Order: sequence, then C-alpha cells, then structure tokens
Amino acid sequence: MEEVLNQQQIDQFIHEGFVRIDQAFSEEIAAQVRSILWKDLGCDPTDPTTWTKPVIRLGMYSQEPFIQAACTPILHAAFDQLVGPGKWIPCKSMGIFPVRFPSPNDPGDTGWHVDASFPGSEPTNYFEWRVNVQSKGRALLMLFLFSNVSENDAPTRIRVGSHLDVAKVLQPAGETGLPFMELAGKLAELTERQEILATGKAGTVYLCHPFLVHGAQPHHGNEPRFLAQPPLILKEDLQIEGKSGKYTPVEEAIRLGVNLQ
Repeated sequence: MEEVLNQQQIDQFIHEGFVRIDQAFSEEIAAQVRSILWKDLGCDPTDPTTWTKPVIRLGMYSQEPFIQAACTPILHAAFDQLVGPGKWIPCKSMGIFPVRFPSPNDPGDTGWHVDASFPGSEPTNYFEWRVNVQSKGRALLMLFLFSNVSENDAPTRIRVGSHLDVAKVLQPAGETGLPFMELAGKLAELTERQEILATGKAGTVYLCHPFLVHGAQPHHGNEPRFLAQPPLILKEDLQIEGKSGKYTPVEEAIRLGVNLQ
C-alpha cells in the first residue's frame, strides 16, 4: 500500500508528538465493538440511571471486530512510515478500555502521565513498570475512538511537543529508565506546553509518540465515551545513535529531544 502520511504529517509527529487519522476504521466496526463492551459493563445503554460510576475499566479483547479495528491497511501503512517496516508487531488484542460515563464525581485518574513499556522488579505492579530513552518495548501510544468524542465527552488531553521534554528527562537514566510513578512526578517540572483534546468521530485514531504526556478528564457530556489505548509493540529495538541507515520518525523525535540532531 502506498504511503498514507504526507511529509507535513510526519513532521507534525516528530515535532508535536502525534498525528490524527480520520476513518482509520469503519463506524460499523466501532458499533460492533460497543455492542460487545456494553454486555460486559453491567449497565443498561438506554437507562442513564444505571451509569453509576464515572469510569469502568474493561480488560483485553481479542474478538474479530477489535482486531479488524487495529489492523486496517491504512493503520499498517502508517505504522510502517512512523516505526519502520518489519519493526512492529501487529495488534492481536485491543488493550484496556476505560469507559467513561457522564458524572459529577471525580474519576480519580486524571493526572498527567507517560505510559510505561517494560516491567520493573515487580512485573505485576504496573506503577513500577518503566520507560527508558530507547522506548524499550513500545513503538507508539495509540488512541482508538470507538464512539464520537466531543470536547464534553472526556477526550484525552495531550501536551503538544511534550515527548521532546520527556526524552531529555529519560536520557540520564540510560537503559534502566525510570518507573512510571517517578517519571509522572517529574512532569510538573517540564516546559509549559499547549494542550489539545483528542476529539473525533468513531473510527478516528491518534498515533502518538510513546513519550507523549497525556491525561484523562471527567465526562461532562451525555453519552458514554468508548476509547482504547493499546500500545504498538516493537519487534526490533529503536536505535537513536550510530545507525547506518535513515532514522525512523519515532527515532528522529527522540534524537531531537536529546539534541542528537
């Protein structure tokens, strides 16, 4: 398949940390996914009085609609452009779903953070998972919108260009990297950045640099928000120094952040 991202989009990914792809998968697939998720939520999609929690997290899903959403030709072509052909593993499941409901209550999970990518000394403790400057294990952070998401529907908040700042923070920690919570604690010290909201219609996907700082927020709309945030897993390690060939956009962004360009 021919390239789906133009040079302006590639540059945006390197400098701002994300690119948005509309109609990355069909609204029909999104509807099938929502139908499956509603069955596991334990509440009635037609009765808002049953939506008693601000957020419900559902586990990993590997049914056909989920895989179809993650493995469209347009997404695979974009992965090749951003990460490199043969350097990523096709998604075999769609990760945790934080389904957010309209609610006046604090969901309790709205802090700024960077998703971790490899386990620490306690693999079952996600807060001890780590991130290093080579982004060991993770090629991309991805935001899959399975419902229409407006500004009132708890869209993910994104700090534009923050991946460059995070690369600088991670560089001194070397291959060992930093635990999720320790890195989260350092984010308040970073350069102030523009904030944008990951809005869009069902079928929209945001492909983000793995170091991009992002955060949840309360839901002030009317309909539940369905979003998945799976990683794209690396097949081959990123290389940010000493490469004989051309650096990929993911690698170039890290190099820009740590002043290797």
